[in-house]
Amino acid sequence: MRIEEENNGVSASRKHLVFAYYVTGHGFGHATRVVEVVRNLILAGHDVHVVSGAPEFVFTSEVQSPRLFIRKVLLDCGAVQADALTVDRLASLEKYSETAVKPRESILATETEWLNSIKADLVVSDVVPVACRAAADAGIRSVCVTNFSWDFIYAEYVMAAGDNHRSIVWQIAEDYSHCEFLIRLPGYCPMPAFRDVIDVPLVVRRLHKSRKEVRKELGINDDVKLVILNFGGQPAGWKLKEEYLPSGWLCLVCGASESQELPPNFIKLAKDAYTPDLIAASDCMLGKIGYGTVSEALAYKLPFVFVRRDYFNEEPFLRNMLEFYQSGVEMIRRDLLIGHWKPYLERAISLRPCYEEGSNGGEVAAHILQETAIGKNYASNKLSGARRLRDAIILGYQLQRVPGRDISIPEWYANAENELNKSIGSAVTQRYENGPQAIECTDDFDILHGDLQGLSDTMSFLKSLAELDSVYESEKNAEKRQMRERKAAAGLFNWEEDIFVARAPGRLDVMGGIADYSGSLVLQMPIREACHAAVQRNYPSKHRLWKHAQARQSEKGLKPTPVLQIVSYGSELSNRGPTFDMDLADFMDGDKPMSYEKARKYFAQDPSQKWAAYVAGTILVLMIELGVRFEDSISMLVSSAVPEGKGVSSSASVEVASMSAIAAAHGLNIGPRDMALLCQKVENHIVGAPCGVMDQMTSVCGEANKLLAMLCQPAEVIGLVEIPTHIRFWGIDSGIRHSVGGADYGSVRIGAFMGRRMIKSTASALLSRSLSDVDGSVIDELEDDGTELFKSEAILDYLCNLPPHRYEALYSKILPESILGEAFLEKYGDHNDPVTKIDPNRTYGVRAPAKHPIYENFRVMAFKALLSSATSHEQLTALGELLYQCHYSYGDCGLGSGGTDRLVRLVQEMQHSNSSKSEDGTLYGAKITGGGSGGTVCVIGRNCLHSSQQILEVQQRYKAATGYLPFIFEGSSPGAANFGYLRIHRRPSSAAVSSPI
Repeated sequence: MRIEEENNGVSASRKHLVFAYYVTGHGFGHATRVVEVVRNLILAGHDVHVVSGAPEFVFTSEVQSPRLFIRKVLLDCGAVQADALTVDRLASLEKYSETAVKPRESILATETEWLNSIKADLVVSDVVPVACRAAADAGIRSVCVTNFSWDFIYAEYVMAAGDNHRSIVWQIAEDYSHCEFLIRLPGYCPMPAFRDVIDVPLVVRRLHKSRKEVRKELGINDDVKLVILNFGGQPAGWKLKEEYLPSGWLCLVCGASESQELPPNFIKLAKDAYTPDLIAASDCMLGKIGYGTVSEALAYKLPFVFVRRDYFNEEPFLRNMLEFYQSGVEMIRRDLLIGHWKPYLERAISLRPCYEEGSNGGEVAAHILQETAIGKNYASNKLSGARRLRDAIILGYQLQRVPGRDISIPEWYANAENELNKSIGSAVTQRYENGPQAIECTDDFDILHGDLQGLSDTMSFLKSLAELDSVYESEKNAEKRQMRERKAAAGLFNWEEDIFVARAPGRLDVMGGIADYSGSLVLQMPIREACHAAVQRNYPSKHRLWKHAQARQSEKGLKPTPVLQIVSYGSELSNRGPTFDMDLADFMDGDKPMSYEKARKYFAQDPSQKWAAYVAGTILVLMIELGVRFEDSISMLVSSAVPEGKGVSSSASVEVASMSAIAAAHGLNIGPRDMALLCQKVENHIVGAPCGVMDQMTSVCGEANKLLAMLCQPAEVIGLVEIPTHIRFWGIDSGIRHSVGGADYGSVRIGAFMGRRMIKSTASALLSRSLSDVDGSVIDELEDDGTELFKSEAILDYLCNLPPHRYEALYSKILPESILGEAFLEKYGDHNDPVTKIDPNRTYGVRAPAKHPIYENFRVMAFKALLSSATSHEQLTALGELLYQCHYSYGDCGLGSGGTDRLVRLVQEMQHSNSSKSEDGTLYGAKITGGGSGGTVCVIGRNCLHSSQQILEVQQRYKAATGYLPFIFEGSSPGAANFGYLRIHRRPSSAAVSSPI
């Protein structure tokens, strides 16, 4: 429909005006929303000159008027994408430098001359920085219309790329400071350069046809479920398949190539198809988050299944808005690629989008722009341009927000604070600090302390708590043991009292592994999967006891005494009981807490109850180590998504979540390092597993999308290592159950400590010979070795403090391949490891277990240094080689397995395949992780879609060879210290009474 035929829009101005409208070169989203503003300006009788690098048809297909002038010029480049789902941060900065920085003087001269030539009354920018400066040079007022600004987007890129491009952000902030005010769109990011802001509704393209008309033209009945695939830049070679969709569904495909063949239930749309009409005619949308897709999904109440883009920093704020209005479902990347769409689509159509705000932002913005061009002053004039620039620079680098609000929001932004100490967040997320106001997290709970931090698994856990009241209604449809868990949990809490919730993730051992107990540097990444623990304390007389606990106390003739009751979800997946309870008095041995040895025997009495040592054991450790006395009854619900037996620290996550929740409920202030060490005591002394401390330390102190660097001597966190944007880590489960308490792990640890004892003994002997040489001459083999080195090696505290060259020169040949336990004890007395015991009748490997940590520490240091080196194929190759070396060293120790070796070989095949070579490499290395003997393999690769596809191919090849489909670990999340705790209270209208089991 031609625009001249319209009679609505902005009222005609008293004078004819000329607008110069600059549009950023970043996708179609900016151009499509500009169209709606431009349309309303032209309706009011004004001329609009659009300056953009976007295709001309985007504007002319909707606005057909002689008052619209298109000038094809690219003055900024936006974000450069490495592929359809990944922004290349360094490339974005480099391209902006080439596009807007180096030719800056000529750009300003050209634009100033052009603005004067068209006699522009107002410059509008969405959101080209240099346009604001050019307007100032031409003596013309300027206004920005946007939901984000490039100073915010690029600032995080600079933090990742180093200081080389820092001047870009400062220049952008200065350009924006010349802008008079900002017309801000919903779903906005922080935009510190703008001091005066006017908020408007969503800018959304209007509909031309009804849902019924569109479906009739397409020949689709109204009762057919229709999804629109609005996915620009589809992955190369991606083949859509019929089975991707639920039965009876159809899919409209935007942007498909002419040569692309589609299954019969997929419909290819023309390149110039008007997508708003098609979106409104669909039942849900599948695509990437951008302003255009989100605004149209909200306006037309369309559920949106989205796939996250890496480093697309605008996304978290739009996502917050999408989910706030119950319109969003996240699909993980691998499910998009393999076609596992059905559960997401079916979940989407069950949503009830509730956006009821305005969608006439184009009309409102056009009116404001017209009034500004006529002469109306919307700015406060309280701040000078210089003052705005100063504040922009301060805020641009020191933005404050709630720490960890959303793990996808850049870390530099999430953790910093600004000088003004004001909260800057999205339009739909606010937080109150422990005050009288509470945050409504669901319809059932109020959050009295803490923050959900945008973690979907935490929201799901709270939802599961809220649904406990309806547990009996679904009893017939549930598996028997799972039903017992839910019934027990339903009677667990007193809904009139507060509940404390903690969260702790598992970890992916990137480098370090079994060298932790020998003092190595380790690099660990907290994974997305985590354990949640909910704790409530009650006076014993008010505690809702399970029936058998009531009977136990009655039988003893006791008045109500403190009881511990635990429900653990997931018991149906392993051979263990779903519940555990005990009188807390059982932890006492007279007037003192029982010993760790007695506790280990206590929990080992019933194999199906041994799991409770990880949870209840935290209480005894607090009693013994901190002198805490527990006088109230305790109810605990533990729900872990960290798979057991896969070498990703499921046990550490349970320990940390449990102790964190118990500490929160009892007002205990335990520092992160101390928390990890206390949880290690649970595993070492009560569970009886001789693990190092890296698992617990990562679960407590880790941060999302970073590697925790820790020197295990005994537990010194030396920093967080940024994972470069071009690098990605995955974990692939071998399906072979790993156990840190297994005999192989323990024997290798014993062998390492035996080796240390032998090295110390040898160093003492060499030192003694050196010092006893009466004539002052030096024995030949000591010619180049000073006595100071022998002194330090004679008291060697950690194997990893022995450099590899010293080991090779002096000690490698004196260590035996293996030794009988009895022979070692006779010669050396003890191996000085407090958590393992030598079996005299067993033969232990020594040379390989002792050599591994010495070399592993060196490998980890090299790995850490390489991560911060220049981006290159050689960098990735070297990082991968270090992983391979670590893997084979595990094998030499006897901690390999057929499954993990197979996965490493599959990665090698991918790495050296022709397709990988043509992509300049995708996967570069792999290694067994953690305690070994099965479990998970860590893989390093280039951060791109092709790597994800190759990981999926490894998964399928492994299944074809073994019959087992590996679980893939992908993504990261904050540690327990970063998460803190939630204190939640059931809203009175939602609480219901459930019968105890």
